[in-house]
Amino acid sequence: MFKIDFVKNMCKVCVVCIETMAARQTILNIQNLVNPSLLTVKRNYKRWLAPTLKELKRRKMKMGPEPPTRRSAFLEWNYHAELFAFGKRLGEEFRKDLLQRAFTHRSYIVQEEMRQKEVGIEDPKLSLEDNQEFIRRGETLMSEYLKCHLRVALPRFPEEGICAVHGYLMTDKTLAHVSRHLGTKDIILSSDFPVEEVTLATTLKALVGALAESSGAVRAREFVRDFILTQLAGRDINEFWEIKDPMRTLADILKRDGRGEPEPRLINESGRNTILATYQVAVYSDKQFIGLGYGESISIAVEMAAHDALKRLFHTTENMKPIPFTVDVRSMSYDESKWNTSVNDWSSAKVENVDC
Repeated sequence: MFKIDFVKNMCKVCVVCIETMAARQTILNIQNLVNPSLLTVKRNYKRWLAPTLKELKRRKMKMGPEPPTRRSAFLEWNYHAELFAFGKRLGEEFRKDLLQRAFTHRSYIVQEEMRQKEVGIEDPKLSLEDNQEFIRRGETLMSEYLKCHLRVALPRFPEEGICAVHGYLMTDKTLAHVSRHLGTKDIILSSDFPVEEVTLATTLKALVGALAESSGAVRAREFVRDFILTQLAGRDINEFWEIKDPMRTLADILKRDGRGEPEPRLINESGRNTILATYQVAVYSDKQFIGLGYGESISIAVEMAAHDALKRLFHTTENMKPIPFTVDVRSMSYDESKWNTSVNDWSSAKVENVDC
């Protein structure tokens, strides 16, 4: 009888406890609805997660950086789809066989032939053509168009300066920069990996040659204008051409113009005998102002003033009109015999009728 009463009492206690806990939970729920700041946040991360991630990172750092992987090694790689998408991204119409040939270098064909010989094929034959011909044709077309456009845009700039700017645009570094950002790195078929700078540059030349073959020379020149010539945007073209003795060059030009010798004059200075010394020099000819320069010494200021005078003569000052990138390529004359005046023969009389 005692056991039965004890069990009944215990059941009553359990029921009371359960009712009490339920009531407390109801009160907490009501409080959370009234005041969201009392919401309790539970973390669902296990205790072993953080130590495991730290250990995995430690092992990864110990192994060093991962070697670069060819994009073609990925499972979803489709070379023909990449070629098609490349032409569409540029908005150009390439012939499929010519575009593939433009990306195929001679080193890749030699590498594939060696691989076939290693597996026992004595006379390997590949249905691939290299891009050597396209490289030569593209380089010639690029060079002709760039020089022509620069001569039209900068008619008073001496031919030496035109060649210096042209040389900058045709360097492997500039062409590789353009080629890399066009997305050629993953499509190039070459033995070197990662792709070298010279390979990227020659690939861009081959693309120009392939485009000329597919869509015509006019379209290829527009491609060069839009992607290569525009690398001059925001740049000072005077920085590409270094004049070794600007004062002597200025004196020769003034002499051919029948004007007096350039006379540098110190017109301002600040902080003499300090590390912050600044000198301002102006250059005059026949009592007429022709240039102004600054420098930490008088000799440097004289040299900068001579440079400024030459920029004013060549119309290549900092506030010059930007080089036009919208000139119709059909309206240009691609005559290599029409050069700008050399700096050794330059005079105002020879360029006075030139439209600037």
